[in-house]
Amino acid sequence: MQDELWLKKYQGVKAFIETNHRNPSRHNPEERFKYCNWLKHNKKLLNAGEMKEDSVALFKNLLELGEKYRRVNQYECHVTDNLIVK
Repeated sequence: MQDELWLKKYQGVKAFIETNHRNPSRHNPEERFKYCNWLKHNKKLLNAGEMKEDSVALFKNLLELGEKYRRVNQYECHVTDNLIVK
């Protein structure tokens, strides 16, 4: 039962990221309560080593997907081949 609920939340967050091409916003109340709190709680479980084995791989994939669409500050400088690109 609890694994089914976790999987349902996982699928909801994954669908949100794939649909909107961004991570959930903590400043939007709906997204915060639906997705951000769940992500934050599971990151804490993962870092503490308390997450269930079958959930670890799925959650790591979700974090990689979120990193793919991570917001990049437009004023952040990127150093490539010893050239500074803005």
